[in-house]
Amino acid sequence: MKPGDELPPLRIPITRTLIVAGAVASRDYQDVHHDAELAREKGSPDIFMNILTTNGLVGRYVTDHFGPRAVLRRVAIRLGAPNHPGDTMVLTGTVTEVDGDTVDVRVVGANGLGHHVTGTVTVEVGR
Repeated sequence: MKPGDELPPLRIPITRTLIVAGAVASRDYQDVHHDAELAREKGSPDIFMNILTTNGLVGRYVTDHFGPRAVLRRVAIRLGAPNHPGDTMVLTGTVTEVDGDTVDVRVVGANGLGHHVTGTVTVEVGR
């Protein structure tokens, strides 16, 4: 593995169940993550995914690629376009640095509106 290597893309259908389950699992009870009517009253076209669910999906993407011995050491992400039900997010990754057993991966998650998430994940890969 070397800088420039690309991880295979991961397509994630964005469903109501995924959005609501992620919010509940992370104890984020804000209405915009489970109540479409209240989300619309607040200016959103529908409910949308919370950052903790996105963070978990980014971590899953990287650890699924590097295997069961991979350990996340740092996840630094920034949200952009919201993930709404009915869309698909495609996660892509590029290795930016390799230092022994430690790998930095630049991750982008894009949906129909643009980049939902961008960031860098540092993972320690098991031998």
